[in-house]
Amino acid sequence: MKFDQVELSNVAVRVSQYPTDEKPEFLILGRSNVGKSSFINCLVNRKNIARTSSKPGKTQTLNFYNIDSICYLVDVPGYGYAAVSNKKQEKFGLMIEEYIMNRPNLKHVFLLVDYRHKPSENDLLMYDFLKYYNLSVTVVCTKYDKVKKSAKTKQDKLISSTIDIAMGDDIVNFSKITKQGRDRVIEIMVNKMMS
Repeated sequence: MKFDQVELSNVAVRVSQYPTDEKPEFLILGRSNVGKSSFINCLVNRKNIARTSSKPGKTQTLNFYNIDSICYLVDVPGYGYAAVSNKKQEKFGLMIEEYIMNRPNLKHVFLLVDYRHKPSENDLLMYDFLKYYNLSVTVVCTKYDKVKKSAKTKQDKLISSTIDIAMGDDIVNFSKITKQGRDRVIEIMVNKMMS
């Protein structure tokens, strides 16, 4: 994957607004402020194709990023942000569920969690929700560079013991600063498109 051409091609709140070309899709999920936009920007090697914000809860639609006309990255609203009303959170949840139920071309999910902290209850619920639909998932631990080297072994154990990773799923430590984990994520995408 070269990421020569990357564009936000569809912004959707309902099925009728999704792309219709049936290219492989990769869903990016995570709580608000986990670094989804930074993850996308690092992955596609752009500074601000996905807009980062100091204010969580910015993404309120399903955003389809067309990658080299071969696949889509799908960014959805973050979960667990207290300042977003329960009604809106519920709407986001239904939007995500509707997407999952209507996309046979969804190849894989990247579930982002913050490496600095123990995965939250919402993270665990989301992982279980994805497994309920038999989706293959990679847990991506963002902000890996923000933990001291001496604390990383302990943090790895905490994350792997908190999330009951299913057979075939894996955990990737990721840093937008050092680009650690980027090659592994791209490798997963390529493998999923070929399978």
